[in-house]
Amino acid sequence: MLLSVADVLAMPVVRAGEPEVVVAAALDRPVRWVHVSDLPEVAELLVGGELMLTTGLALTGSDESTVMYLNSLAAAGVAGLVVELGEAVPRLSPIVAETADALGLPVIALHRITRFVEITEAVHRVIVADQYAELEFARTVHETFTELSVRRAALAEIVETAADMLDSSVVLEDLAHRVLALTARHTSTSAILENWETTSRLLPEGWDVVQVGPHTQRWGRLILRSSGLATPRARMVLERAAQTLTLHRMIDKDRFGLHRQAQTGLIDDMVNGRVLDERDAQARAAALGLSTRRAHYVPLAIDVAALAESDQVARQRRSAGVVDAVTHGLGLSKATALTAAEHGDRVGMVLAIPRSADLDDTLRTVCSAIIAEVRRVEGVRRVAIGVGAQADSLLDTARELAQAAHIAEVALSLDAASDRPRPFYRSGDIRLRGLLSLIRNEPGVQSFAETELSALLRYDIRHAADLTRTLRQFLDVAGNKTELAKRLNISRPTLYDRLARIERILHVDLEDGESRTSLHTALLIRDLTADSKSRTDR
Repeated sequence: MLLSVADVLAMPVVRAGEPEVVVAAALDRPVRWVHVSDLPEVAELLVGGELMLTTGLALTGSDESTVMYLNSLAAAGVAGLVVELGEAVPRLSPIVAETADALGLPVIALHRITRFVEITEAVHRVIVADQYAELEFARTVHETFTELSVRRAALAEIVETAADMLDSSVVLEDLAHRVLALTARHTSTSAILENWETTSRLLPEGWDVVQVGPHTQRWGRLILRSSGLATPRARMVLERAAQTLTLHRMIDKDRFGLHRQAQTGLIDDMVNGRVLDERDAQARAAALGLSTRRAHYVPLAIDVAALAESDQVARQRRSAGVVDAVTHGLGLSKATALTAAEHGDRVGMVLAIPRSADLDDTLRTVCSAIIAEVRRVEGVRRVAIGVGAQADSLLDTARELAQAAHIAEVALSLDAASDRPRPFYRSGDIRLRGLLSLIRNEPGVQSFAETELSALLRYDIRHAADLTRTLRQFLDVAGNKTELAKRLNISRPTLYDRLARIERILHVDLEDGESRTSLHTALLIRDLTADSKSRTDR
């Protein structure tokens, strides 16, 4: 933190000169350096932020030259002017105070002879020490967050480290304003989280809010909850923590045996186009145990719902157990496949099925065996398997793994409400709400929902209104205003007024089919996000 002009005036070496504040404007200006000169043209040598010390020779000319001198200092951005009164300038003329006051330039008169070198040494000593402290702090921040990145620290630890460095509460939220991690300082966690969504929505973008994620794929915000003034240190810590959080999400933490790594590597190469020749792909797959003779290939994804586990080692142990169980299930069903451990407890798979075999019967046998084994893994509650389209090409099948993963995640949410879950699911088995539940956490989807509804949500918050509920019910009854008025127990004119307000706030036409579809989809995403949060809170 740089000294201000007022701070310099409070120094003993300056007080000894019996300072008189002639013009008190902007005494809080920061002092970057101290410069001593009596030259009338000194402004040409300045870069801004200097505190000028002078015996006043440049003020002994005409009023016109005095005004030009003061104007040049103000234009150069000096922090203030200190004039030592003496033989050259026994007193400051009224034009000095008048001009400086108009320019907002602080002017101080010293009534006793003072060694300027003592003032410069005292001020520069503080400035250099402050600069050194800032460099040391920057080095500490860099080393601390680099170490967290190297050992792949958890989100909560990264947020806690930032809070410790700033001695302030720090919150990490996603684009739907759900808190992912929080460290409270000088207050309680419950106090920070009270009405958090409302508080967060109304926060202005400023020095204490930093976006998290790659520039084109933001997925969250890091927020400093502090009443303190903005400082370069606070911004530095928040930005470095955001970078570490971004790396945390990008790094694949799963590490298994060499054979599994090789299978994962082959699948990754095929998916990302590093293997373009079908024969090369089949050769590498055969070497890794996949039966490639007279076979069809089917993409599968095994998704698991498991008990929450805060210990990182335990999570990795469970992930390894899921992969082991999948491999064992394959062995029991006498099938061959390439497997790839993905994020969390999901496993991707390219399954080989003999062309002579019945596809559905084989899938039912293989998937049932895999599910039975995975359910034995400690902490696993539910298992769902998504199946993509079969193909004769190994490369084409690998590229369909993403679709199988989508189906598996949707199917997992459908399984939770089903008494008789299926051994596998295809794309035709999932519905719109299930599909939205799959993608609700994608930054782009959250951003879409926020763009569609944020203006209305802010209006409801500020005016204690409930227009969002009116919009929801309007869409639920497919725009039937008569039915909606009955449901809300209000008159039709009152309903028309509410709908008109919604249209003005959102800048939409509620009679337009595409607008209705967009708004209904955004509300479904918001419902699913809230439902996900409530399940997490429980």
